[in-house]
Amino acid sequence: MTYDNEAIVRYAYDTAEGSVLDVGGFVSAFAKNGVINLGHAGIELNGLSARSYRGEQLGELVTNVAGYLPDVHRELHRVNVLGDRVAVELSIQGTFRGPLRTPDGNIQPTGAKVDAPCADFWYLRDGKIEMFNCYIMLNMMRAQMGLSGHG
Repeated sequence: MTYDNEAIVRYAYDTAEGSVLDVGGFVSAFAKNGVINLGHAGIELNGLSARSYRGEQLGELVTNVAGYLPDVHRELHRVNVLGDRVAVELSIQGTFRGPLRTPDGNIQPTGAKVDAPCADFWYLRDGKIEMFNCYIMLNMMRAQMGLSGHG
């Protein structure tokens, strides 16, 4: 059976939009043992550090980002499909309107606009996402949020 892997990945992005926020739909796109790996050099935002997420934790990413960027949008610039692999160049956009949890405590929102570059790599099998590796330019995002002086 052939699957439209690009459509599956686009569906995952759509369910994570601030205007949609369908956590169940996002999680359902993943295989039973699916994993998300965040690769952003140990920086922590809203309790999310560079680590792996599985099972019920998959939805945490969607809700945590929407917590500080409630209007979050992922602008897809390039989508490249090679069989069961999908590489995406995108920007994470939104307005810093919610509190941001950091290891040093909560930071109140600044209302700043965010447009941070990101690269995502999706690996699928039999119509389900097995692995999603996300690389965000968090230093740039933090600077755009007005947080360069916060740890």
